[in-house]
Amino acid sequence: MTRAGDAAPTVFERLLRPGRTSSRDTLLDVCFLVGFALLLMATGLGLRDPWPADEPRFALVAQDMLRSGDWLIPRVGGDLYADKPPFFFWTLASAMAVTGSMRIGFLLPSLLAGIGATLLVYDLLRRARGREVALCGAFVLLLTFQFTWQMRQAQIDGVLCFLTTLSLYGLLRHAVLGPAPGWFIAGWAVAGLGVITKGVGFLPLLVLVPFAVLVRRGWPAPVPGVGHLSLAGVVAMLVAISLWFVPMMVATSAGGDLLAYRNEILFQQTVTRYADAWHHHEPLWYYFVNIIPLFWLPLTALVPWLWPRWRAALRERDTFTTVLLAWVVIVVVFFTFSTGKRGLYVLPAVPALAMAAAPWLPELLRARATRRLAVGLGAAIVGFVALAAVYFAVDGKAAERIVRDFGLQPLLPLAIGAVLGGAVLAVLRPRDGWLAYGGVLVAVFATIGFVVYPRIDAVRSGRALMERLEQASAGFPELGLASAKEQYLLELHRPSYNFGHARWREREAEAADAAAWLAERRGRAVLVEKRTREACFSQAKAIDLGRANRQRWYLVWGTPDPDCVRRGDRGAARLYMPPNAP
Repeated sequence: MTRAGDAAPTVFERLLRPGRTSSRDTLLDVCFLVGFALLLMATGLGLRDPWPADEPRFALVAQDMLRSGDWLIPRVGGDLYADKPPFFFWTLASAMAVTGSMRIGFLLPSLLAGIGATLLVYDLLRRARGREVALCGAFVLLLTFQFTWQMRQAQIDGVLCFLTTLSLYGLLRHAVLGPAPGWFIAGWAVAGLGVITKGVGFLPLLVLVPFAVLVRRGWPAPVPGVGHLSLAGVVAMLVAISLWFVPMMVATSAGGDLLAYRNEILFQQTVTRYADAWHHHEPLWYYFVNIIPLFWLPLTALVPWLWPRWRAALRERDTFTTVLLAWVVIVVVFFTFSTGKRGLYVLPAVPALAMAAAPWLPELLRARATRRLAVGLGAAIVGFVALAAVYFAVDGKAAERIVRDFGLQPLLPLAIGAVLGGAVLAVLRPRDGWLAYGGVLVAVFATIGFVVYPRIDAVRSGRALMERLEQASAGFPELGLASAKEQYLLELHRPSYNFGHARWREREAEAADAAAWLAERRGRAVLVEKRTREACFSQAKAIDLGRANRQRWYLVWGTPDPDCVRRGDRGAARLYMPPNAP
């Protein structure tokens, strides 16, 4: 029996505006989605510098592209950077140039990618299933934690997610909603841009495999097949890839370090990295246990309701839903069988899963059980934040460790997040459970962006350590950085020498190179972490600079270990001139 309080339309129902299909209603949907995305993804924009592990490296590559004018071969700290193709760095450098700010520019591509992917999901669903389904699908995509959280970071995978979604959009506009041959060819071309962003950018093309199988079995499709257009698609993809690949091949034909760069990026960083990764080793079940159940919430929480509907869709030969679900499985399985795994690798599958769930979301999001589920998820987040606040209020030593490691008293942001999230739940209640859950996410992310970011930035970015280093090394004409981290090069205002990118793989050899460089001339000093100091600088004079990035750092000068000097390569040092050097 429906209670009188439930008879009136909820805020969420008024937002959906069922039955309305005008262009004005579409515009209102877009405005809502963009505004909600900004609340979730843009809070704190411009209030922090790049943070490790990856952001400083990417920002440094983009910064050096702008300074040198060489947009073809990425470099980091004066060393060739062969880990990734350059498309993502082009977006970072362009954003920095347009905004005139590294702090805004390095995060802007991910923010725009998140908004863009959301609108692509909305438009494809609107064309396939109607405006109300489209709004629900895009809304739930924004509620999905991994999608929204990654778009707040300057990771390649956020931009890659936009490109894979755009490629899927083009392919499915023709194959499932078409005919639209122009969009089909564009989907191939965008996959090419995905390849020069990250090698796995070709993954959207695999959606054509389940589509072809279904068409052969007589499932409904607006086109009899896509084979006749695939040749044109391959050409479009190759043209997109050649925007970088052909000039790169010409530039590296001279040999030397450039030839080594070409071989590294074409072979070591693609086939070898997938089949025999040298880090991020995780078990086969990693995504199914550690990532998808938690980080794909609330989508995963809706699976018990979606599962019977998906089964019915397969029985009814629903081509649109089936190819999307098949592609999600393909992506997860593809990364599952790689020896190196990171949670963000499967991010491109999230928009596809939201679209596969969308046809039933208007019904499910209105159901009392799922509204209570949403409130329960929101209450769990608020409860966790509140318990953390109580814990740090009671355990002063734990709070002191956070202050020591991050420069932040944790009680204030935790209390703010708990109060704001609790207020949202109290106002919206289970009647508007999904908006309440979204409001809790906004409250938490806003607290992180406006309260946490500014307070921990000096420590997380390495700026605090570099300020101490600049003061301690003021009397030394030349400064070296052993085990150099990109955030240090990004934050250091004076010229410095480093001994090559990613030398953590050969720590002892790098320590020896730094020792040989230090012994070569008076007036030099080197920044080293504790293990490097013990290996080659135990007898040298030292200043303790404190902890950063989970290591203790020292400025050393004087006499390094003679054995290290003999083993070291004096030619390994690379001079790096920051753009803001005096």
